[in-house]
Amino acid sequence: MSFLNSNDIWLLAGTAASIGFVHTLLGPDHYLPFIAMSRARNWSMARTVWVTVWCGVGHVLSSVVLGAIGIGLGVAVAHLEAVESFRSNLAGWALFGFGLAYMVWGLRRAWRNRPHTHWHMHENGKMHDHAHRHHAEHAHVHEQSGQTLTPWVLFVIFVLGPCEPLIPILMYPAAQNSAGGLVLVTSIFGIATIATMIGITVLGVRGFQFVPARSMERYSHALAGLAIFLCGTAIQFLGL
Repeated sequence: MSFLNSNDIWLLAGTAASIGFVHTLLGPDHYLPFIAMSRARNWSMARTVWVTVWCGVGHVLSSVVLGAIGIGLGVAVAHLEAVESFRSNLAGWALFGFGLAYMVWGLRRAWRNRPHTHWHMHENGKMHDHAHRHHAEHAHVHEQSGQTLTPWVLFVIFVLGPCEPLIPILMYPAAQNSAGGLVLVTSIFGIATIATMIGITVLGVRGFQFVPARSMERYSHALAGLAIFLCGTAIQFLGL
């Protein structure tokens, strides 16, 4: 049967687009880490979108490859669901651990960078004070290394994280129709998922630009870590 003439495969393709959108929208772990890190590390919008796309591709492809191998080898869908469940648990703990570690680092950084007062006496005997931060003088060295490392950490976490509905709900039924139908359905699901990730991330970053947060600026890294930590907590303990 040609998948181009099959109403069933096109119905499944429409379902793939809907599931990709809803699945991503209801999972804050798909976009909140990018919004938080973009804000904390002052990423440009282009860099933010690129990191989001890169992580989204890894997120989708990891499940596509697993599903394709399972279908090719005739592995029962229940066995693949067990593997996906393990991966989901692993990714949740990875987000949990990374967020906690980053939050602690951010709090330590904020404490070291707290403003304090220096007093100076002039030759005429007059004294004055000014606010000063020691840590800011060499923070750029650490920021540079973090700019490179953080996207890779996020990428690894997203590769570990599965697209739970993809294999049992979409790939296996599509494979019953044809190889072309399988490619169509997985492609539409991937595009819908990544496009939704990008859209919500961009809206979130743009929205935060209107939030006056000057007084909380030195806590930006700690707050980013807290956001990622909460995503991991939601996955592990709330089943999101």
